[in-house]
Amino acid sequence: MKVRAAKKRNATASRASSGKRFAPDPASKMRMRIEAVIRQIPKGKVSTYGAIARAAGLPGRARQVAQVLHRGFELPWQRVLGAGGEIKLRGDSAIEQRLRLEAEGVRFRGRKVDMKQCEYKFPRAKTSGRTPKSGRPKI
Repeated sequence: MKVRAAKKRNATASRASSGKRFAPDPASKMRMRIEAVIRQIPKGKVSTYGAIARAAGLPGRARQVAQVLHRGFELPWQRVLGAGGEIKLRGDSAIEQRLRLEAEGVRFRGRKVDMKQCEYKFPRAKTSGRTPKSGRPKI
């Protein structure tokens, strides 16, 4: 068994060092897309889990955004909130998130972020193809 494991490790190492690129699996692609969207949020602005999922092309996948934030490193996690600007973390983490946001200049209204002032609107993705024109006939 040990010999087989050693051969497998050596084969993997030689493939990695040979310069060949491996295609990432679908889960890695999704994680990379979500991370890229999160990194777009500038200081002083916030977004919601759902908005990030939509901007990454994954509507309805807000829970995956939370998973990426939980496992990710060096992401601006404090800029991601629940719907309506609510801090979804609990305990000391919620206090830390609020303090970090206030230090960036994010304004609060009670316990929620003032989303009208501080929400980051992601640019709309360009659709492929032509947009339909109105159905009115030309005169």
